[in-house]
Amino acid sequence: MGDPSVDDIAVLANPRAGRGRHRGLLPAVLDALATSGRPVRLLTASTGAEAEQACHRAVAEGVSALITIGGDGTVHRALQAVAGTGVPLGVIPAGTGNDFAAAANLPPPPPSRPRGADGTEPVAEPVAEPGAGDPLRPRGVGGAGESGDFLPSSGAGGAEVGARGFPGPRWVGGAEAQGLPGPGWAEGFFRGGRGAVGAGRARGPADGPGSGGGRHAGGRRGSGGARGAGGAAPGVPETALRAAEAIAGALRSGRDHPVDLARVTGAEGGVRWFGTVLAAGFDAVVNERANRMRWPRGPRRYDLAIVLELARLRSRHYRLVLDGVDHRFDGVLVAVGNGPSYGGGMRICPDADLCDGMLDVVTGGPMGRGALARLKPRLRQGTHVRDPRVGVHRAREVVIEADGIAGYADGERIGPLPLRIGCEPGAVRLLR
Repeated sequence: MGDPSVDDIAVLANPRAGRGRHRGLLPAVLDALATSGRPVRLLTASTGAEAEQACHRAVAEGVSALITIGGDGTVHRALQAVAGTGVPLGVIPAGTGNDFAAAANLPPPPPSRPRGADGTEPVAEPVAEPGAGDPLRPRGVGGAGESGDFLPSSGAGGAEVGARGFPGPRWVGGAEAQGLPGPGWAEGFFRGGRGAVGAGRARGPADGPGSGGGRHAGGRRGSGGARGAGGAAPGVPETALRAAEAIAGALRSGRDHPVDLARVTGAEGGVRWFGTVLAAGFDAVVNERANRMRWPRGPRRYDLAIVLELARLRSRHYRLVLDGVDHRFDGVLVAVGNGPSYGGGMRICPDADLCDGMLDVVTGGPMGRGALARLKPRLRQGTHVRDPRVGVHRAREVVIEADGIAGYADGERIGPLPLRIGCEPGAVRLLR
């Protein structure tokens, strides 16, 4: 696979992101990234935990950037490695949720396009996938989550990714919170040699030393670059290619943008980072229940978890410490937002901003099943904050305490309360 280079762009790809709708995405995106003039390699791993370790190794080796292809769960893995290091992060949104990308305005808006014959502009493709929006749906249980569904790691099979797109995924069951992920992260090693970049090609392992470019392994020629005259490659969403092209341009010009992250410290001192929202209310309880269940499989497990938890819905006693000020209340919802949304556009913290150095905290007081069900549709527009039972606060540091609840952030299990969450301004530098 060759020695790592400090010029490398390391790529973490998740083919099951977006429920596998874009299996032809990877080759075209690699072509676009190769126009940065730097070698491009995919990280090798067989599980989500190994993928996170691969990100840490790549950063320790001194890669010039880490790029994610997927949704919020994929970004979450990469954040654990790049936070606070100065290594830039590129995000190519290809998941069902893409809430971090949306909050960071990724990809950048396209250049102005000519108006149609009727005088209207073409409609821009949304970043989020249709039908994504359920903030409660746990990772690996048929919802907005994606962790655990990755490319099989099988030696030569990884080298063929570029030619065939994403192979059919295999699911091994469970949820990432319980050590789950399923089969494998992208494997392979693709270098865009400097001699090949001018032709818009990336050299894969099938090319011999000094071959100067040619194919991604298995035969997809990149002489036409990531796009042809007709725009995006067939089956590849325009937003993904636009993001890859923007990342390549940012690398060529040395351009990045600092944004905030939230740093979470657990009761035992472990640290995790998140980019979007940490949930510690009813939504987190549903995730925890679904992740413990082994039957039924798929989305029905989540649906059953909602029914079971609604039947036993009760207010819990919370203690919040906001910048040292103690707040105690009984309620059913607590969310801490670095960004405004989770679950594919549910704006639980509608005024949260990735660049303001603050965390937004939204709480929901005591309410019954009917009131909670009526509140949920209002999350899409963020109008739930007008309900008198909903409170909104802002702080640089938040401590959450309650019995019997685990926090979930970016859709991933963080750990049981109490949790201490601090906003770290400019903790990650985004390529855009």
